[in-house]
Amino acid sequence: MDETVGSSLAGHMTVDYHSQTVLLTGASSGIGAAFARTLAARGSNLVLVARRAERLASMADELRRTTDVRIEAIPADLSRPAVADELHRAVADRGLHVTGLINNAAFGSFALFNGADPGRLVAEIAVDVMAPVHLTAAFLPEMVSAGNGFVINLASVSAYLPSPRMAVYSAAKAFVLSFTESLWTELRGTGVTAFAVLPGATATDFTTGMGPDAGVLTAGRLRTPEGVVTTALNHLERRNPGPTVIDGRSNQLGVLMSRFLSRRRNALMMARVFDPDRRSNPAR
Repeated sequence: MDETVGSSLAGHMTVDYHSQTVLLTGASSGIGAAFARTLAARGSNLVLVARRAERLASMADELRRTTDVRIEAIPADLSRPAVADELHRAVADRGLHVTGLINNAAFGSFALFNGADPGRLVAEIAVDVMAPVHLTAAFLPEMVSAGNGFVINLASVSAYLPSPRMAVYSAAKAFVLSFTESLWTELRGTGVTAFAVLPGATATDFTTGMGPDAGVLTAGRLRTPEGVVTTALNHLERRNPGPTVIDGRSNQLGVLMSRFLSRRRNALMMARVFDPDRRSNPAR
């Protein structure tokens, strides 16, 4: 397997977090909030981006109280086509040079595709696919010119598998995975690191607003947001980080096992896993 095990500590080097200015999307909760707290504690300046202005302001205030790093909070709706250019200008107006980009923001829908709200699906693609591409295109040239920097894209183990009832989400994460692997290859020798982090089920508010049936997504043992961040930063600190890192050994094992099954078998298996009736009728 090319994927790196999340707990591996071999071949690490020191990252000077105090010299970093990191733009982080989806920073107001979940994995994004864990990234924000960890990076601020390690001395990185942060540009926090999220749609929910009040929660974003609260996170920024918390970090300003508990750390001495520079914190800029910019509320933004990442589903808007022009948002990447607007964020790039806003950062430049503040006199900042972004050395790290973490494309963490995402949302999903949990429903059969037939009958889903088309407008929500379009917004989902805009946030999960277009925003990471646009933001990377906006900030990457300066990193390459400087000869250092990093781009971390949050994908998902669902990138490897079809996800009935989350068809657009898993397809979007498959795009993020492929995009990042290609980016990793293109950036070799530039001094800029790019890789995708692939979490599985994690204890966040991701399923909020997706309806009661989405509870099936959190029915098993969950990883923590802090664990995902540890996996990501451990990978960043490797001497030669690969294009992907899967968070948690059970998730890596699940991806490995899926490769021994046909596409048909994997699709049918995931249909059962994501069947809301499974909770009340385990024999299904």
